[in-house]
Amino acid sequence: MTRPGKRPGPPARLSRGAIVAAALSSGDLESLSMRELAARLEVSHSALYRWVSGREGVIDLISETVIDRIIPADAPTPDTWREWLGRLAWAAHDEFLSIPGYATRISRPHRHTRGFFTMRDAVVAAFRAAGADPELAEQSWYVFGTALVTWLGAQEQRLLGDAPLRFDLFLDSLLRGLPARETPEYGIRPAAATD
Repeated sequence: MTRPGKRPGPPARLSRGAIVAAALSSGDLESLSMRELAARLEVSHSALYRWVSGREGVIDLISETVIDRIIPADAPTPDTWREWLGRLAWAAHDEFLSIPGYATRISRPHRHTRGFFTMRDAVVAAFRAAGADPELAEQSWYVFGTALVTWLGAQEQRLLGDAPLRFDLFLDSLLRGLPARETPEYGIRPAAATD
């Protein structure tokens, strides 16, 4: 029985961390149901819905947790921005590929969560530390983020072949080309051929 004026809230044993841990322990995010997750947490189905709006809400919690884990605690500086982005990328590599199906899911079009914007802001700050103006820092984020997430999704799906690929070579090539610059040598559209 609740006291007058006090609304019932989520059960005390539920927390963001508990939900994420239970979801990750399922081993397969694609087939995880809310009923299965509630059973793992030993709470009612309706109690779980007081914390998250549904399966997508669980995935959002996981994404926010993953992003919190991969962004380095220190801020990028003009001397450390490239190394800082390297640490972020390696952490993303390890975190994304440790959760079955996660890299593939994130590499497909999806609704962006708070975690996406947190990561975008951190990466843009790194490119600003590298000396890029605001527009080029934002463009550099799109190149970096798209390339990183697509590569990890393709690696997880083995779309890039059966042999293990060297993430270090991919990352080195990616970071050597960033931040983006105006009038890139290879980015100019060729003139249309005339008959």
